[in-house]
Amino acid sequence: MSDNVVDLPIAGTRKSATDAVVVGAKSTRVKKRLTSRTATIVSLVIAVLWTLPTFGLFVSSFRPAGLITTTGWWTILQNPGFTLDNYKEVLLSTSQSSPQLGAYFVNSLAIAIPATIFPLVIASMAAYAFAWIKFRGSGALFVLIFALQIVPLQLALIPLLQMFTALLRPGQEALHQLIPMIPAQNYLPVWIAHTIFALPLAIFLLHNFISEIPGEVIEAARVDGASHGQVFFRIVLPLAVPALASFAIFQFLWVWNDLLVALIFSGGTQDVAPLTQRLAELTGTRGQDWQRLTAAAFVSLVVPLIVFFSLQRYFVRGLLAGSTKG
Repeated sequence: MSDNVVDLPIAGTRKSATDAVVVGAKSTRVKKRLTSRTATIVSLVIAVLWTLPTFGLFVSSFRPAGLITTTGWWTILQNPGFTLDNYKEVLLSTSQSSPQLGAYFVNSLAIAIPATIFPLVIASMAAYAFAWIKFRGSGALFVLIFALQIVPLQLALIPLLQMFTALLRPGQEALHQLIPMIPAQNYLPVWIAHTIFALPLAIFLLHNFISEIPGEVIEAARVDGASHGQVFFRIVLPLAVPALASFAIFQFLWVWNDLLVALIFSGGTQDVAPLTQRLAELTGTRGQDWQRLTAAAFVSLVVPLIVFFSLQRYFVRGLLAGSTKG
């Protein structure tokens, strides 16, 4: 009897050691494949092909309108031409047909920043609740939220638009007073729409990260008398910064580059119109002035690039978080 008792831990130890060796061997093989010369060459080719359109856009933004409409950007050595008129017309023009982009930049920031913060706040609290608070029906509710990701965005546009129209019609002042800002009633439908569309994916991603936090840390805090609010703000949020930053990048870029939601829920007014809406109008009624679009589109890339490179380290950590244990 005593022999059996002694043999069990030894067998378990040997099995664990064997599993560790197998996992280590697999990791080594995968690492070698990903860092091989072939993988490096393939990655460089993909990177060049991915950046080639952006480079063409950059070159075209400095070419005169005549050369843009008659020759391709790849012929710049055969047909040289350089001008700053495109950028001057986009950034400094005061004409009605080509107004400055400054106001539209402000509108895009006023839409993108709150539409990134709101789903992050709501989704992080919901993800913590699903991961560490046991309540009846939590599993079914989480599956339902996950399933909402497959619902097409276009399917919800008309019901949401009808709801906002009913709430924001003259005489309905309740929604106007939610936020004490003059343009709040204009931006509010866009914020709510982006928040609704972002929540399913945000809750799913943040739940996967927060649930990987060691249970001993949460239990130790609970034993010391910490409430769920204290655990969430003092333990979970600092540990979840990489995941929060990763989703913040995705959400900000999605909202910044969005045109469909902004067109529908902003009402088409210039006071709320984002930069993407103005970019779609810069080519003219017949698309004859698309040389302005090249300069304006490249200007619109500045903010997303700043956001991405500022949070790049968190973005990489957030992508790798949860992929391994131990």
